[in-house]
Amino acid sequence: MYFIDVQGTLISDEDKTPINGAIDFLDTLNLKKVPYMVVTNNTKKSSKDFYSFLQQQGFNFSFDKYLDPLMLLETKVAKGSVAAYGAQEFLNTLSVMGYELNYENPKTVLVAIKEDFTADEYAQMIEFILSGASLVGMHETSIYAKNNKRYPGVGAVLKLLEFATSSSYEVVGKPSNPFYQEALERLRKQDANANFSSIEMISDDVKGDLGGAKELGMITSFVTSGKYKTADEIVPFLDERLKPDHIYADMKAILNSNSMKNIG
Repeated sequence: MYFIDVQGTLISDEDKTPINGAIDFLDTLNLKKVPYMVVTNNTKKSSKDFYSFLQQQGFNFSFDKYLDPLMLLETKVAKGSVAAYGAQEFLNTLSVMGYELNYENPKTVLVAIKEDFTADEYAQMIEFILSGASLVGMHETSIYAKNNKRYPGVGAVLKLLEFATSSSYEVVGKPSNPFYQEALERLRKQDANANFSSIEMISDDVKGDLGGAKELGMITSFVTSGKYKTADEIVPFLDERLKPDHIYADMKAILNSNSMKNIG
């Protein structure tokens, strides 16, 4: 059974096209009737729109095998009085969902991905948090890759704000326990016996996605087709308990591995 990341794992961070072997990997799971969930930290497009985009790219899976943070947001953040920070597409999506954006006296500071946060935005977030607003991240990615550059991910921004204000934060998407628990419950509709120890999580975010998965008892596979150019950039510096079980170049390499040849 699998949980499969999207950005940097199934699609390229550079041009959003399918990564080598990605389409074939899902097709193989479908053919062999292997349970899986596509779990993404998408926040820029609505859930349905991003799912449709993946279909247009050639990925063949039903919407009941898809999960992103926007689908759980209302369970974490009330729709009234939110100071949201992230790409304009994210802010537009929130408005369509009915969220009231408030940059005067918000109840919640909500952080998503953006490559060009300004010092003034950080100052505003800090002021709101020190005035009593709760801090919530849409996810907790370590690095955001775009335009051949690597920026601090939402997780890094949350850590900055936590250190600056001594306030804790919550996370909606990966690698939060509630997100993975929801993915597990949905996976159980494919196989009632599914549990974390029977799931292999595949992602390019070894510190974010895979670290949280490892703590829950999942098998972890790190692909170097996204945020990191080589495993040596990050794996040697991880806590031994959180190092990935397997390292692959991309989804094609997993598809050709002995473990895949033996399933089904």
